[in-house]
Amino acid sequence: MHSVAYAPSSELNIPFHHTTRHGFITAMDISVYSLVAIMREAEMLLHPGSSAITLSYYGAQKVVPNYGVMGIAKAALEASVRYLAYSMGEKGVRVNAISAGPIRTLSSSAIGGISQMQRRIEKTAPLSRNIEQEDIAKTALYLLSDLASGVTGDIIFVDAGSSIMAY
Repeated sequence: MHSVAYAPSSELNIPFHHTTRHGFITAMDISVYSLVAIMREAEMLLHPGSSAITLSYYGAQKVVPNYGVMGIAKAALEASVRYLAYSMGEKGVRVNAISAGPIRTLSSSAIGGISQMQRRIEKTAPLSRNIEQEDIAKTALYLLSDLASGVTGDIIFVDAGSSIMAY
């Protein structure tokens, strides 16, 4: 389970074109390359049927105000999931990502407007609610189990259906 993500707080809540080289490289190194490095180092421990998952966010696919460089990092993370699924597939190792809806965490507190997003989701998502950590955990259990033995390279949305809606 990979759930490492970071960008300097000064790189969030600013126009994307104001992102610094240092902030961009830091976000990519910690949020994306760390998954690649973990998979490389763990390769000898993984056997056919093993599964790895990482956490992404909808900001990888659509613009989320105030998310900035983290959206770019999550897009690279999702592409890395597909390439890792391919390169690890010959060993029978599955690699997937969970794209979770916005939940209150220490990390999300740095992103402006999360409370407004959650209120909008409660009103417009098909399940008419926000997700909770337990929703993400249940999906992780599925992806790590043999129940998902044929699933690899996928991004699974756990967001009460908000990603299917046109706002």
